[in-house]
Amino acid sequence: MHTADGSVFPTAVIRPLWSFPFLMSRLWTTGSEGPIMRRTHHRAARVDRPGGELQVLPTDPRPPGPGQVRVDVQAAGVCGADNGTVRATDPGAGFPIVPGHEVAGTVAEVGEHVNDQLVGQRVAVGWFGGSCGHCHTCRAGDPVHCPERQVPGNSYPGGWATTITVPAVALARVPDQMPLTDAAPFGCAGVTMFNALTSAQIPAGGRVAVVGIGGLGHLGVQFAAAMGHETIAVGRGKGKRTVSMDLGAAAYIDSEEEPPGRALHRMGGAQLIVSTVPSGAMIDELVDGLVPHGQLTLLGMDGKEWSISPDKLVAHARSLSGHITGNPTETEAAMRFALTNGIRPMTETVPLDRAADALAEQQAGRARFRMVLTVDR
Repeated sequence: MHTADGSVFPTAVIRPLWSFPFLMSRLWTTGSEGPIMRRTHHRAARVDRPGGELQVLPTDPRPPGPGQVRVDVQAAGVCGADNGTVRATDPGAGFPIVPGHEVAGTVAEVGEHVNDQLVGQRVAVGWFGGSCGHCHTCRAGDPVHCPERQVPGNSYPGGWATTITVPAVALARVPDQMPLTDAAPFGCAGVTMFNALTSAQIPAGGRVAVVGIGGLGHLGVQFAAAMGHETIAVGRGKGKRTVSMDLGAAAYIDSEEEPPGRALHRMGGAQLIVSTVPSGAMIDELVDGLVPHGQLTLLGMDGKEWSISPDKLVAHARSLSGHITGNPTETEAAMRFALTNGIRPMTETVPLDRAADALAEQQAGRARFRMVLTVDR
């Protein structure tokens, strides 16, 4: 794994943690019956049964196993996908469910085969929460698409908590200059949008449209503008016009006034359209806004079936693609690019104890633009 400055995270096998007196003094205290773990008030927002309420309750930290680390959480983003995690009736990791896959904090403890120098490092964990490391996809350098990819909140307890235990390979190092409340959304929203734009390889000066000015889209407008693209923001209603222009958009299309594909066609078409809107209802119409050889990239879907006229793709050599998340190295690149170019997520911070309220705000579309849970110890 690479760090923000291009170096590699140390992964050499180390001696057991308890052989280090300095770390031992930080993690342990002495009781009448010998060493005991220092008692801290840990809690997590969790659902204990199908259809149950999201409640913040006391929890026990999971000690890190071999190749794992335990992170003291300081900030955790609220993503639309978290609602599906909360509502799951048969979760992969069973009950209780602890959501949260946009996490930032500091490494508190390491397991075997993880260098102890990680303790105290500021890190982020995103939708990519680990992989098998040995399949063809992993060995080809694409662990994000590993068939056994792990997702915090789905594969193991997530980050809406005071602590989370994750595979060390899932860590992205957070630059010193970036607040952890800003870093958390980069684990999912930030790296997803950054990768969608960079992988399309649109030359600077090209026209890029970002559909949906929300948690992902408001970052997409900033990224696209900073990459030198003529950026068109597409939102529903007039309410997001001003903020879109302030974020760097050259123009704004109100999808309630005119179908966005038609509006983009009238402007000369876009080389790339990135849609963050989960509904597939407008996909066929959006394709009309692409130039020949243009690309429509989907970042979110609602799971419903949709259709597209094949001739719109074939006759104009257009392409349709999907995109999801990024690996830790790409997350670090997104954060470095953001710092260099003055890009910041617009966040609303809410205490962990109000996690249910934050999710309700996100689902109602009232978040401006990323809800972030903060931990008060």
